[in-house]
Amino acid sequence: MSICCGIPILESVYCLACARWVWLKCLYTAGRESENWGLATAEEFEPIPRFCRLILAVYEEDLRNPLWAPPGGYGLNPDWVILRKDYEETLGRVPPYFIYLDHDHSDIVLAVRGLNLAKENDYAVMLDNKLGQTKFDGGYVHNGLLKAAEWLFDTEREILRELVMKHPNYTVTFTGHSLGAGVVALMTLVVLQNLSKLGTERKKIRCYATAPARCMSLNLAVRYADVINSVVLQDDFLPRITTALDNLFKSLFCLPCFLCTMCLKETCTLEQKMLTDPKRLYAPGRLYHIVERKPFRFERFPPVVKTAVPVDGRFEHIVLSCNVTSDHAIIWIEREAQKAFDLMVENDRIMEVPAKQRMERQVSLVREHSQEHKAALRRAVALNIPHAYSDSQYGTFAFIETLEGENSGGLSGGTPCKASFKKRRESWDNFVERLFDVDESGDMVFKK
Repeated sequence: MSICCGIPILESVYCLACARWVWLKCLYTAGRESENWGLATAEEFEPIPRFCRLILAVYEEDLRNPLWAPPGGYGLNPDWVILRKDYEETLGRVPPYFIYLDHDHSDIVLAVRGLNLAKENDYAVMLDNKLGQTKFDGGYVHNGLLKAAEWLFDTEREILRELVMKHPNYTVTFTGHSLGAGVVALMTLVVLQNLSKLGTERKKIRCYATAPARCMSLNLAVRYADVINSVVLQDDFLPRITTALDNLFKSLFCLPCFLCTMCLKETCTLEQKMLTDPKRLYAPGRLYHIVERKPFRFERFPPVVKTAVPVDGRFEHIVLSCNVTSDHAIIWIEREAQKAFDLMVENDRIMEVPAKQRMERQVSLVREHSQEHKAALRRAVALNIPHAYSDSQYGTFAFIETLEGENSGGLSGGTPCKASFKKRRESWDNFVERLFDVDESGDMVFKK
């Protein structure tokens, strides 16, 4: 009898819990994810609108007579396009792309367009992934995107090397959108493992992935944050989708139902379990989040750009919004990114920041980013992220040196752990020597 009396109480508690979950999910907005991040500056955000326009230019058949140019045009010189390849020339391995020699900014740019909904080959690249199928540099990566990145690197390596040799002071930038963003992010990893084949150095390599798919494990996403940058507009769903992408594309005709199901699943998953899953993939590198809407407001606000190298809370939750798909469009991303940059420049003009101070701010920005990257590496170790370590100033180099001669595709992660333990043990020995002395009987006593 007492058990039967407790059933209505349990039902009430269950209903209240469900109502609370629905209420929190309805109020959850993308701005909450980056509310504690720092504001991006005009100096660091300046390349992003420009690279968005270069990605848009890949869609054009004739750059001299463009059909879909944004306001102000693409801002490129057609004569500086070194090569461009369409689906027939790429054999369906990667989306169309071009290599652009930007003399105005001393930059060699490889830009890759996003997924084409009418091309089966693009789906094949995205769906070619099984959980935990591919290891790379001590972590896990998306199998299909890695194959596409390796093919692209092998195909265009000689041209890129010739351009680097001809213009040794130029930087090398890989940029893409959606599917192309995942390809260039993993191509950056491949390039950094084969710098001698490209004839350049790490500090001249950079990547800007716009609306990327989750393509690498958390330790890789944080470790390469000094080179790779991801740009996400407000509620974009793709950087937040953690499930297998074949389930996503099977649900295209009922995407809202699928996203609601994923929300329920993620809400019931403990955050610690997410972080300690070595095969869980994430959006790569440093994150730039463009926020332009607020809860219970229908109009758009002046966009604000937040940036950080987060470890936990890294776009973990899907946002229930009517803009989850429109925020993924490269047209909207370019428009809002340019608007945000114009506001940054306008604020600097109003504040009358002198040129010398801007140069000093740019130097300090590099130092702050380096410190933030090191802090993210240390936090990854503190949170027990699988295969995370912070032994070196340049996370990647220490790992390569300790595993010299080993195959990067089958790393066990044992060596860096031993090196890290050795370093901590030596630090402890030094600490003990500073605090204690050994007396005549051989016992340890505090120093006076």
